[in-house]
Amino acid sequence: MSDRSTKRESGFSLLEMVVSMALGTIVLGAAVQIYIQGVSATWTVTQRAEMQQDFRAASNILTKDLSLAGAGLGNGAAIALPSAQTPLYGCDQTPKCYINNGTSGPYPQGAVPYPLQGATPYLYGLLPGYDVGPILNTAQGATDTVTVVYSDNNFYLNCYTPTVTALGAVTFGPATTPLVHGLPPAFPPAGCLPSGVAAPQAVNDAVVGLTPGDLVLMTLNGTQVVVEVTGAITTGTNAYGQTTYTIPFANNDVLLMNQTPSGGGLNSVPLHTVGAAAVLGLCPCRILVITYYLDNTVNPARLMRQISGHSPVPVAENVVYMKFSYDLFNDATNTPAVNQCNPGANVSCNPAPGSVGLLPNQITKINILNMAMDSTVMGAQYAQNGYQRMDLQTSVSARNLTYSNNYALQ
Repeated sequence: MSDRSTKRESGFSLLEMVVSMALGTIVLGAAVQIYIQGVSATWTVTQRAEMQQDFRAASNILTKDLSLAGAGLGNGAAIALPSAQTPLYGCDQTPKCYINNGTSGPYPQGAVPYPLQGATPYLYGLLPGYDVGPILNTAQGATDTVTVVYSDNNFYLNCYTPTVTALGAVTFGPATTPLVHGLPPAFPPAGCLPSGVAAPQAVNDAVVGLTPGDLVLMTLNGTQVVVEVTGAITTGTNAYGQTTYTIPFANNDVLLMNQTPSGGGLNSVPLHTVGAAAVLGLCPCRILVITYYLDNTVNPARLMRQISGHSPVPVAENVVYMKFSYDLFNDATNTPAVNQCNPGANVSCNPAPGSVGLLPNQITKINILNMAMDSTVMGAQYAQNGYQRMDLQTSVSARNLTYSNNYALQ
């Protein structure tokens, strides 16, 4: 005879299981939701930090360039250019022009001509580009561009003497006059280098030397000329065995700086013919013509920076607006013209007293009215679904444009 247990087996009822699973699901769902919110917050903070970093870098390089406008161009910062065809900026050596998406817009084929005084185009230390950029948002209207010009003080081209002996070609080398009879001329000449620098770079230096698309400013026969490098540099030696560099400045260059004799500029000086006596130049330097514009050929749009006749490079993505105004001062009447959208032009956005009759080299301050960058969600842009935006409003002094000595000795 066997004993049978009468003890009830323990367990959960169906109701208990359902309640437990429901509670567990609620707790697990809450934990997942908290986790998702944490990940989302981390992603938002990361996006915000990245946008701040990109925006700071873009604004720093822009404001630095604006502060250098006109540096090294001399008092007045206004240089007459050839006039048979108005020289352009905004193009590279491919050749391709980029301003306003390379379309017609205010100017044909994406190029912008230098401003005119009468029939003569001028290169100034700062070139406003009112409404020259593309329209990214219809309600906001056209964006602006801005172009600054200053000399490249890190490349010591001023240590070389330019000699013109052929049409469209200039040889850079030591001065042709020997220091002592029978001895080679001193090179580099005294005073052309900053303290601590022993020698200038070679004109064709692989890192900082001249390349096609570079612009060179020099004085020939007492006149400042601007020319564009159009080809490879060839080397040679002078009578003393010193290295010389011959640079082609051929006619029909992309930026229209090197024009036929009737157009002025390098090739207009009567002595610039093959076989004629050499023409010596003074004060050569490379100048940087730097244009900032928005490129909407890509999505999202980008802030671009182009130097002289070289291809543009992106500075920052997601830049969705850019607008400038300018403060000027009339030395003749001692009156300011504040917050002008297009200095010298008679347009409705210029508040009284306006800047009609004033020139870009009378600009005292550049006002960045708005440079905006969006952070985007799932590729949306232009503030449609963007959840964050940064805006820059600031002013930059143009101290190299309007300097004049009002206290000169009488």
